[in-house]
Amino acid sequence: MTTWRQLLTGLQDNSLNDVERETLVARAAVRLAADRGPKGRRPTIEEVVAIAREEFAVILDAGVAGSALHIWARTGG
Repeated sequence: MTTWRQLLTGLQDNSLNDVERETLVARAAVRLAADRGPKGRRPTIEEVVAIAREEFAVILDAGVAGSALHIWARTGG
């Protein structure tokens, strides 16, 4: 499933709370940052926060962005 489809499906899921939705947006922003950046380079927290703001109109906390980056790196990017 594409990043956009996963995000839209998740945001429409009424069983998710605000923290889970924010985490979903953060993980989508990490995927986009990784796809847009140089191959093999890990995205930065600042890039993830910027993409969340610019693409999804969501202001992410740096801690949430960092957690999403950690999950992305741990699962093989």
